[in-house]
Amino acid sequence: MTTTAPDISKPRKVRHGGSVIGNTGLYVAIGIAALLFLLPFYLIVRNALMTDPEITGENWKWFPTDIQWGNITEPFDDVTVDFGRAMVNSLVVAVLMTVGTLLICSLAGYGLARIPYKHANKVFYAVLATLMVPTAVTFVPSFVLVSSLGWVDTYRGLIIPGLFSGFTCFLFRQYFLGFPKELEEAARVDGLSYWGAYWRVVVPNSLNFFAAIATITFISGWNAFLWPLVIGQDPSAWTVQVALSSYMTNQTVNYHLIFMATAISILPLVFVFLFLQRWLVQGVAQTGIKG
Repeated sequence: MTTTAPDISKPRKVRHGGSVIGNTGLYVAIGIAALLFLLPFYLIVRNALMTDPEITGENWKWFPTDIQWGNITEPFDDVTVDFGRAMVNSLVVAVLMTVGTLLICSLAGYGLARIPYKHANKVFYAVLATLMVPTAVTFVPSFVLVSSLGWVDTYRGLIIPGLFSGFTCFLFRQYFLGFPKELEEAARVDGLSYWGAYWRVVVPNSLNFFAAIATITFISGWNAFLWPLVIGQDPSAWTVQVALSSYMTNQTVNYHLIFMATAISILPLVFVFLFLQRWLVQGVAQTGIKG
């Protein structure tokens, strides 16, 4: 019985039709998702540059008939709401909350992941238990505590109660569990303490993850509404979200002013996201959910 060797002189033709169709469908789905994502931004900008009669008119218009460039300065010219001060307040709150949360939660997560302690797991489970407590349960006690300390209408009252996040601590712990121990062991051999290893070795090699958490925390601090609404009782302590809510009253609704102020208020978020989006994706991918 003779066997015939396979003919390898002619390369096989591989059909790529399926992959082409699959890639086309993927691009179409991504394009549709992108359009749906950008639709709210289009509506905000469109309405911000229109007059109120055009916004509420029966006939839909894709673009303003006459672009109202004067609407851009109107939020800052409004004497009833100090919109510029509200933007500054939100920026201060978001930045300080981001820095404080990164420092406190990263140290807590590093300690739970690396420092030997027989009750470390119990402390970690206690931190996780805080995620199961509804915010409404702790809202009133937190306000009573802040009020008793005299922190109403102050940056301390707006920032300090939100510095620690159980979820952020959990993310840091999970990340540090996957961090190469060899780097820390080498630092320990060189005489560094846990703090030295954390500050000189772990942090410089974890900037992607820190940037991702910073982005999420900054956006959360900027968009906070209920707590700043209660603590910032004086208009001088309002954040931008509280200022936006003041444009809607039972008597009147100034539509173009609301949309223009909204468009201005989201610009810092857009800049932060565009600048840190690469680190955001990489950092979230590095969480490495491990036990």
